[in-house]
Amino acid sequence: MNAVERRQAIAALLAEADAPLSATAIASKFSVSRQIIVGDIALLRAAGTAVIATPRGYLLERPGPSDYVETVIACRHDDDRLAEEMYAVVDAGGALIDVTVEHSVYGQICAPLRASSRYDVDDFLHKLRTSNARPLCDLTGGIHLHRLRCPDAQVLDRVLRVLEEKGLLLKK
Repeated sequence: MNAVERRQAIAALLAEADAPLSATAIASKFSVSRQIIVGDIALLRAAGTAVIATPRGYLLERPGPSDYVETVIACRHDDDRLAEEMYAVVDAGGALIDVTVEHSVYGQICAPLRASSRYDVDDFLHKLRTSNARPLCDLTGGIHLHRLRCPDAQVLDRVLRVLEEKGLLLKK
């Protein structure tokens, strides 16, 4: 199998996947290194394939149901309230799609979160702790944006109310 065929097979594999696939898992399937897969993913993206990287691996961007409500909110908190913020959103029925910060040099930096349950939040927090990485909001004094997705307007209102009650929502 040549590189082009492998990338086509990777795209097909991701299209069939129900959950994110790690670069290591994909690499073992094609008997290549993890780094080869990282390069293949970069080339797939450059060719227009909507591959996103999550903390649990790669997946294809799939449009959500059209009856969902999405919005972008601004939040502010210290590191010690990161878990509280994420749990508040998912416990109220929402999903954290991504996080965005405004960096003084790089401009806007956006990273996928794809957290819609406590399991997802726990997994993200575990990876953050064990990698000794810092959350993106550290770059901006705690100020960051989240794209939220909720099944309906009532759930969105509940999420916003909970975040406001906890003092996590940055007000205009």
